[in-house]
Amino acid sequence: MDGSEMLPVGRRVAYWRGRRRLSQQVFADRLGKSKSWVDKVERGVRTLDKVSTLQDIAGVLRIDTSVLLGRDVPPAEVTGQVEGVGRVREALSTYDVVVGRPTAPGKALSADRLAREVSLAWSTFQHARYPPLTGMLPGLVVAAQRVHADDPVAGRSVLVQAYRLTASLLVKLGELDLAWLAADRAMSTATGDAVLVATVTVQLGQVLRASGRARMARSTALAAAYRIAPPDLDDAPAAELSLCGTLVVQAALAAARDGDDHTTAELLDEAAGMAARVGDGHDHHRTAFGPVAVDLARVAAALDLGDAGTAVVWHEKTVARDGWRWLPAEHRAAHLLDAARAYLHVGDPGNAARALLAAERTAPDEVRYRPAARAVLTQVAHDPHAPATIVQLAAALTVS
Repeated sequence: MDGSEMLPVGRRVAYWRGRRRLSQQVFADRLGKSKSWVDKVERGVRTLDKVSTLQDIAGVLRIDTSVLLGRDVPPAEVTGQVEGVGRVREALSTYDVVVGRPTAPGKALSADRLAREVSLAWSTFQHARYPPLTGMLPGLVVAAQRVHADDPVAGRSVLVQAYRLTASLLVKLGELDLAWLAADRAMSTATGDAVLVATVTVQLGQVLRASGRARMARSTALAAAYRIAPPDLDDAPAAELSLCGTLVVQAALAAARDGDDHTTAELLDEAAGMAARVGDGHDHHRTAFGPVAVDLARVAAALDLGDAGTAVVWHEKTVARDGWRWLPAEHRAAHLLDAARAYLHVGDPGNAARALLAAERTAPDEVRYRPAARAVLTQVAHDPHAPATIVQLAAALTVS
């Protein structure tokens, strides 16, 4: 972990206050606090141990609480949990195949058959059907481990894909330690194959960023991207460009999380150049990479950099394009949650509610089971002008 991720919360408050060009007195007035209180917070003399206070500070600074803390923080009250995560943990924690202990009885699947099963599971993920996928994964992981043990060459790719998928789901569900284990297992299996390593680095970058290790996420993603970068973009295969471009996007998002706006812009522009050659409507290496995907990443990056106004502009411009409808439901719903956050930060709770309801229509489980989504729903539902549909959704999901 690098030094920036270890900064105390008070130092982060001072940093973002400076970026917003607010004096301690003006900042204190907007919070309803004294200048002395702000000074003590920034020097670390006074601790911030109340969620409500952190949210108030983040609101004045126009950033998410997760940015203020340097990590993704689940909301204080999260009751929407997917059953079966414990079984996924058991599947990832078992070493039966590795040590040669007999596994559960049953006919072992061929590598080709298992590859089809994993492909179906990826489709389930992209439709954001998280409870069914959670039920599928333990058996898939164990089966993939068995296939790889029997035939390391034929079974390597399918085991990597099973681990990648597991990591993707666990990041969504806020199970970061377990997601890291899945990504680490995938990386160990992929080592020696530059393309497989690059595919795994997509999920590893997500885990690192969500865990507050932004600089590590950026350097890791860029190293993998440039390792497979084609010498001539014009003649490069679309699959190769998609993977390389997705890694550059991951690096850009990590730079944004670290507050580096210049590097963020450079990397997103670099990714956009690759995306223009790929086009929209493709899903090479399960990346859904294309021009629309890059511009949606601009929304997330602008949010992390504290520029919600720019995030709203990019959102409204991008979702009007044809390529928006070609993205997987999971991708669209996740973006709509970012849009809801952006609208909240610019003081537009009405459009925040509309974005949130659109996310729920697109992929209900994205809203019901993601901690980040439930946090947004809580904020929108507490607005005195929240539409009845939002209040009803919050009540149905027991979000307070």
